[in-house]
Amino acid sequence: MNNLIDLAKHIATSEASLTVAYTPIRLPMTGRQPLELRLTAPATGSNLPIVLLSHGFGPSNYIPSKDGYAPLVQFWAERGFAVIQPTHASSRVGGFTAGEPGAPFFWRERVEELRTILDQLPEVERQAPSVAGRLDHSRICAAGHSFGGHTVGLLLGAQLNGEDFSDPRISAGILLTAPGRGGKDMTEENAARFPFFDVDFSTLTTRSLVVCGHMDDPHFTTRGPDWHADAFHDAPGAEALLMLHGVGHGLGGIAGLDAKETEIEAPDALEATRRLTLAWLQTVLGGDEGAWPSACLSLEGKARPLADVTLRRR
Repeated sequence: MNNLIDLAKHIATSEASLTVAYTPIRLPMTGRQPLELRLTAPATGSNLPIVLLSHGFGPSNYIPSKDGYAPLVQFWAERGFAVIQPTHASSRVGGFTAGEPGAPFFWRERVEELRTILDQLPEVERQAPSVAGRLDHSRICAAGHSFGGHTVGLLLGAQLNGEDFSDPRISAGILLTAPGRGGKDMTEENAARFPFFDVDFSTLTTRSLVVCGHMDDPHFTTRGPDWHADAFHDAPGAEALLMLHGVGHGLGGIAGLDAKETEIEAPDALEATRRLTLAWLQTVLGGDEGAWPSACLSLEGKARPLADVTLRRR
């Protein structure tokens, strides 16, 4: 029950069920500190689809870690998905020190950290006894917010200087306010500071959902909020663009309630983000072919003010 939502209640969703969480799960990585994770999953059920969630590089100390994004993680887990959250090397609270190579963004290491989780899923289950044997390793989605969207985009097939980072074990992706085109599409200062944003989305063929806020005005570019939708326009695998109204980069609060990352706390928009992304996950990974079409149809009714969905023409 949420007394703060109004229009979003017209987007149908399934009832919440009991969850369990394990933290910290630690995975060994060669030549560095262990990778720490949080796993949140339904308390019962089998063949659970997996979502890897890559956090952003926001201003808070703890949100960019395994301990952030509870509003989104808990919602997905309560409705049938096992969500795994790493504390990336770029995290202030648990990442690498500023003097190490690749600082402060460690974009390559972030990609390898998600790949390590895929390599060591049996070990993740071993450290989470009540979840062991209940994860479906063949149904995996990678989702990333902000800089996490850059990390996930590479694993979905976007290339940087012709280098391929894609992982075929990931069958679907969600890009939440991810960076757009780099290079000449950014200001000169930011293009120099973030050369790794100059990715080629034309090679991203994994089935994906792109999510943006229509008030998200990025400081990386003078192009405005549309910059965050570049992956939808350029990536063959991006099948839909979900544009949330009245919110910016935090999409109403997905990273954390009352957090610095949530520049506009909007319960209705947050709920719409949760319900619509869940519906897409349920259709793409959960076997419910009608969930996403039904959710999109709701945006033609009373929930219309909350968001628009643009589908890629096939």
